[in-house]
Amino acid sequence: MPKPIIAIVGRPNVGKSTIFNRIVGERISIVEDTPGITRDRIYSSGEWLNQDFNIIDTGGIEIGDAPFLTEIRQQAEVAIDESDVIIFMVNGRDGVTAADEEVAKILYRSDKPVVLAVNKIDNPEMRNDIFDFYGLGFGEPMPISGSHGLGLGDLLDAAVQHFPSREPEIYDESTILFSLIGRPNVGKSSLVNALLGEERVIVSAIAGTTRDAVDSPYSKDGQDYVIIDTAGMRKKGKVYESTEKYSVLRALKAIERSDVVLVVISGEEGIIEQDMKIAGYAHDAGRAIVIVVNKWDVVEKDEKTMKEFEEKIRAHFKFLDYAPIVFLSALTKRRTHTLLPMINVAAENHSLRVQTNVLNDVILDAVAMNPTPTHNGNRLKLYYATQVAVKPPSFAVFVNDPELMHFSYERFLENQIRASFGFIGTPIKIFTRARK
Repeated sequence: MPKPIIAIVGRPNVGKSTIFNRIVGERISIVEDTPGITRDRIYSSGEWLNQDFNIIDTGGIEIGDAPFLTEIRQQAEVAIDESDVIIFMVNGRDGVTAADEEVAKILYRSDKPVVLAVNKIDNPEMRNDIFDFYGLGFGEPMPISGSHGLGLGDLLDAAVQHFPSREPEIYDESTILFSLIGRPNVGKSSLVNALLGEERVIVSAIAGTTRDAVDSPYSKDGQDYVIIDTAGMRKKGKVYESTEKYSVLRALKAIERSDVVLVVISGEEGIIEQDMKIAGYAHDAGRAIVIVVNKWDVVEKDEKTMKEFEEKIRAHFKFLDYAPIVFLSALTKRRTHTLLPMINVAAENHSLRVQTNVLNDVILDAVAMNPTPTHNGNRLKLYYATQVAVKPPSFAVFVNDPELMHFSYERFLENQIRASFGFIGTPIKIFTRARK
C-alpha cells in the first residue's frame, strides 16, 4: 500500500521547512529568513510510532502579486489535494494574520483533516499567546518550536491519528505489479499500449500528457500482471505546470506499489543526468529493476550500436549493474516480446530465498578466496550468514566486530552471492551484525 502523505502548509516564513527537516531528520529544504524561499514542493519520508509516511514541504501560500506567489500557491493547493493529512502551520509570534485566514479558507475547501501547529513557541510562558488561533476553526492549536524541536512528538501523534486505515491488497500475491518510470516523452504510455494491445493510455507527443498513475490488469501465458503507468518526471526548473511537477510524488507512490520497476530511457535522445536520478528512486526503494531502451527503431545502427549503447548505460548507471537491459520499440512493437520474460526473471529473483546452509558454503568459499581484512591488528571474523527478508533479498552476516567490515569487502561478498545465485534484476542488501 502507498504510504500516507502529510502536507505542511502555511503562509511564507512560519517555519515550515525547519519543521520538515526536523521530521525527516536531515536538512533537505532550504531554510532562510526570507518569505517564499521554498519555491517547490520538497518530498521525503518519515516514520513515527511504526508508521511510515511521505511528507511534503510546500512553498507558503500568500495572496498578492509578489514574484512566485501565484506559482507557490498553485503548488501548495496541489499538495493539499493529494495529501491525507494537512499540518497547517502558523507563527505564534505574529498572532493571527489576514494571510493565515486566507489559508484557512483554502483548507476548509479541501475537506481534509487538518492539524493546526503554532510554531515559534520557544518557552512555556509563550503558550498563553496561542488561544487566538482557536478562531481559525481547526480545533486545539498545538504549540511547537522548530528551532528547539519542542512539541513535534505531540504534533506527529495528532497527524498519525488521521492516517487512512490500511486496506487489504487488491491483487493476488502471485500477480506481478510493475511500473514504468522515466522523464516525459520517452514512450512509457506507448509501451503500455503495445503490451496491452490496445489504446488503454492516452499517447501524445506533448511531454507530460500522463498526469496520474493508471493501473492496467493484464495476463500473458498464465501469469497475471498489473501495469502501473506514471506521469513523466521532468527536471526541476523545466516544468511549468504545478500538476505536472507533482507527478514526481505520484511516480514515487507507484514505485512503492511495484514488484518490478521499468526505467524507460529514449534510445533516440540518449542518456541524460535526469535518467540516473529517476532510476535512483527505484534503486533506493529496493525494487527489482529492468532498464528499457525505447525508440530503438529510430536509432541509426550497425552491428556494434547496441553493445556500445549498453556500455554507455553501464558506465552511467553503475549502481544498477544488476539490472538487465532490453532494447525495443513501442511504436513498431519490435522486440517488445522480450520484455515480459525479463520482468518475470526480475520478479522471481526479487522474492528468491536461499537456504542458510547453501549461503554459508558460499560465504566460506568467499573467505577462502579472499581473506577478511584487518584493522589495527584485529581481523574481521565471519561466523555465519542468513537471509532475513525478500523483496529485496536481504542478508544478515554475523561477525566479531561490525566496525571491521569495510565497504569494499561487503561489496566483494555481494558479488560472490550474485555469482552463485544470480539475483538478476534485483538489488540485494547485506547487514553486518555482531554475534552475541
